[in-house]
Amino acid sequence: MSAARVGAARVVITGMGVRTAAGDTPDALWAALAESRPAAGPVRSFDATGFPVDVACEITGFDPAGYLTPKQAARADRSAQLAFCAAADAITDAGGLAAESGRRAVVTGTAHGGLRTLEQALLRQVDGVGRPRALYTPMVMSNAGAALISMIYGIGGPSLTLSTACASGGHAVGEGAQLVRAGSADVVVAGGHDAPLTPTNMVAMYRLGALATGFADPARSSRPFDAGRKGFVMAEGAAFVVLESLESAQARGARIHAELIGYGRNSDAYHLTAPHPAGAGALACMTAALADAGVTAREVVHVNAHGTGTELNDLAEARAVAELFGPGEVPVTAPKSVTGHAIGGAGAIEAVVAAMSVARGLAPPTANLTELDPRCELDVVTDAPRKLPAGPVLSNSFAFGGHNACLVLTPVEGRDL
Repeated sequence: MSAARVGAARVVITGMGVRTAAGDTPDALWAALAESRPAAGPVRSFDATGFPVDVACEITGFDPAGYLTPKQAARADRSAQLAFCAAADAITDAGGLAAESGRRAVVTGTAHGGLRTLEQALLRQVDGVGRPRALYTPMVMSNAGAALISMIYGIGGPSLTLSTACASGGHAVGEGAQLVRAGSADVVVAGGHDAPLTPTNMVAMYRLGALATGFADPARSSRPFDAGRKGFVMAEGAAFVVLESLESAQARGARIHAELIGYGRNSDAYHLTAPHPAGAGALACMTAALADAGVTAREVVHVNAHGTGTELNDLAEARAVAELFGPGEVPVTAPKSVTGHAIGGAGAIEAVVAAMSVARGLAPPTANLTELDPRCELDVVTDAPRKLPAGPVLSNSFAFGGHNACLVLTPVEGRDL
């Protein structure tokens, strides 16, 4: 344990829930990752005929019934609906929220908030003015997911929302852990969500040159670290965890998925959309997370990479990982090869994947990697899950604006109690 954390509560994950195109439970998501089954497919949520981008990772058949009443669902954007369902599953998995209302907290992360509601209102313009519904404002606000979770689950403590682009979910989990560490809350529901698959947003990302296009097989479009990559595949999704102190979890006999022992966050302070080319910000963030965890790079058994499949991100992250751990010295995987990039939800989805790696002792393979870019000096896991020794797993989230978040998770067993 780092000197800065002496006396602080140890934070564990006792509940997990997800909504992704690759699976709507952690087990289903893990199966897709382990079997290298990419979720990317043709765009179906809108007519993409003649559209410049025709591939995405969409959640098919999503229905919040059973989680939200028809009235509640009608008042929530799809992004908030995904958030609530994932959070509800995490709470159920944890066996409920083991604290009184004022000692409960929720921290959400999202890049886009209620983007679908926003775009629908603007596309219905009359004389240059959008035609919003009466509940337009509360449906598009970024904190709508946090508000919905807090209201239905009686969370009377801190209710916070972070928006740091693609690092939002990672930051939400990390900041949630900080609330438990500091004694500001006894139990925290933390995670990220986004439903960014709208025509305008996808055209914007296409014009930015970020999205993968031109693959005959849509499932092959997301190719992190591959020499033939062309960008990322946009996805929708949400993931949440329940965080509480180790003491609380043990006292109530809760199942512990993993312990969150380290958190780093910083900024590249470099460019609006491009990472520092040498990965300086990513390297500093990973180093800070390991220092917070009180572990060395040599002790880390696996890196869950941000790995988007864009050239700039892949090269910067690969350089930072190789600098910190040594070229090819730590097993690396890129879940976005299967899940696509869920933007504000991505970091939380990958925190759940990292926790499952810890619990199972396995690193899932990276799909669609047929030729490693020689500039990426990494040991990327492919073909099948790789057995890992018990030890710390690092999960990376890096974002537009230079926002970085890194989480370190480990098994509770084997650590001093």
